[in-house]
Amino acid sequence: MTQGVRDLAMHSTIATYNNAQPPAAKQVCEVLAAAIDRSLAGAESKIWHRHPVWFLDGNPIVGYSTQKAGVRLMFWSGADFAEPGLNVVGKRFKDASIFYGEASAIEAAPLRRWLKKAKAIQWDLQEHRPQKGQAREGDLRLRSPIAGRRKVSTTGGTCATWPAN
Repeated sequence: MTQGVRDLAMHSTIATYNNAQPPAAKQVCEVLAAAIDRSLAGAESKIWHRHPVWFLDGNPIVGYSTQKAGVRLMFWSGADFAEPGLNVVGKRFKDASIFYGEASAIEAAPLRRWLKKAKAIQWDLQEHRPQKGQAREGDLRLRSPIAGRRKVSTTGGTCATWPAN
């Protein structure tokens, strides 16, 4: 299967997810999916744990889910974005999120900024292996897609430079 065909299949599963949502949530999901696809061109997208998620090099970057409060847009490494519009809720990992009740509430400029940061600031969750179900501070490595540039964690995690491709 070629990359384009595989991407189309993955996107069709996300479209199926979006179409299954109530009307207001469906509109939010469609706007978010389009913005994420534009900003993370080349990212793998699929339904993961029953929700649309985008990955870079196997690492979850951003995804969304429909919940009672609205559509939750979550950034797996969002705690280190230092963005006032994102709520840091992750204790075990470094995630941050925002809820949208309607598509008109999505502000394009902050969303683009967060997606740009999502590419630049990534905790290496793929390499993370908690012991006995417990994550420990320092278990997560910070990845940077910018070769030769080190990222410094503001939360005390171990830092590493992401190798050049």
